[in-house]
Amino acid sequence: MDESLYEEMGGAPFFKQLVTGFYSGIVNDPVLSPMYPAEDIDGAIHRLTMFLTQYWGGPTTYSQERGHPRLRMRHNEFPINSEARDRWLGLMSESLSKLELAPHLRDQLWTYLVTAAHSLVNQPDN
Repeated sequence: MDESLYEEMGGAPFFKQLVTGFYSGIVNDPVLSPMYPAEDIDGAIHRLTMFLTQYWGGPTTYSQERGHPRLRMRHNEFPINSEARDRWLGLMSESLSKLELAPHLRDQLWTYLVTAAHSLVNQPDN
């Protein structure tokens, strides 16, 4: 049986490190931190970790706990313009750069993250 991309990437430990590293930058970011209430950072880490885990072939805990991902709907309340998108991608890139991952897997993950981030922009630039 072939390994899922989730397993190839390193499974739960990889995604937990990626997301935890990402959120360590969020808390001090003047553009993004207002979108993440301090009292819910642990919840945000849990949700994004579950989502990425499920998306890449791991356990389906996200859907079991939260239903369909509905990314655009869930992010619609947040003002996401190109600056917010680029800051999000910058923090994710920084976190990803600290982890070991085969180049072909890194490319697949990064392509997805960029595509997802662009799809969530819901505000014009000023």
